[in-house]
Amino acid sequence: MENRQHEEMGVEELRFAILIDGDNISAKYIEGILNEMANYGVATYKRIYGDWTSPGSAKWRDELLAKSITPIQQFANVTGKNATDSALIIDAMDILYGGMVDGFCIVSSDSDFTRLASRLRESGMRVIGMGEEKTPQSFRNACTKFIRLENILDTYEQDIGDEPEEAASETSGKRHRTSRKSVENTIATIITENANKGKTTGLGEVGSRLNNKYPDFDVRDYGYSLLSKFLEESSRFTVNKTGRSQTVALAEENDTERQVTAFIVKKVKAAGKAGIELGYLGNLVHAAFPGFSWKDKGYSKFSKFVQHIRPVNIVDDTHGGRAVCRKSKQEKK
Repeated sequence: MENRQHEEMGVEELRFAILIDGDNISAKYIEGILNEMANYGVATYKRIYGDWTSPGSAKWRDELLAKSITPIQQFANVTGKNATDSALIIDAMDILYGGMVDGFCIVSSDSDFTRLASRLRESGMRVIGMGEEKTPQSFRNACTKFIRLENILDTYEQDIGDEPEEAASETSGKRHRTSRKSVENTIATIITENANKGKTTGLGEVGSRLNNKYPDFDVRDYGYSLLSKFLEESSRFTVNKTGRSQTVALAEENDTERQVTAFIVKKVKAAGKAGIELGYLGNLVHAAFPGFSWKDKGYSKFSKFVQHIRPVNIVDDTHGGRAVCRKSKQEKK
């Protein structure tokens, strides 16, 4: 079975410390957590923190022995104050200074671990964060990689018979997910930058750079298990496979660029000597060809794309740039 993380990130035998906030995370995710981390490396430490005298921890107690997870007892000394957070943070720093791991997996939906994640990364650690949809953006962005536990639950099909959890409250905010268009624009920029340097773009590079820009990017949010499938089903890209190597390129526009060029020339000529304002022209192009992007062609601005069209010229006036027809040699005389 093809592995999603190996495809995107490459196989890594790194040593990880898995630290779980048992007061904050449901036991139904444990199978998925361990399976997911197996994609990144070996679990050197597996610890879970909570008050195991609490009736609510019964489900976790059933899992600890079978999964070889070390429970760390932490009594709730003060009502409303989570002492578990402090115990997890202290252990994380002890493990860091012990120098026996390459990274950490912090499993919690709590923003209190944001500073810990940042501190670990400052020390050169890889930090995999896992939490539910309600996890604040601050913790997500502090991690090297953030994974939604709901995606893991779907992937490994744990507790299918369980009742669904209550929907997130209004205070937890809207779903955190980068729009597909933004992701595709980023990928197109990566490919264009490499093309300008005479380089091809590998699938692994795309996955790595997406993760650097969007720590919580996960193709499962868009209904895919593999980044390659996400790209293949986009009309903007093609994935080429040569042996074990996979490269990504911009898809041919099927004469769309020529159609856009002809459309622009027609509109500029129809506007007469006064020409047509660039912003308005851009809106017309977008309306007529919604899937077309001049950035995919290596141009940073719409004006740069228009400028390369031979019959059209760009002039500036008090109202901004305008596209006009170039004067012929006879007219210049």
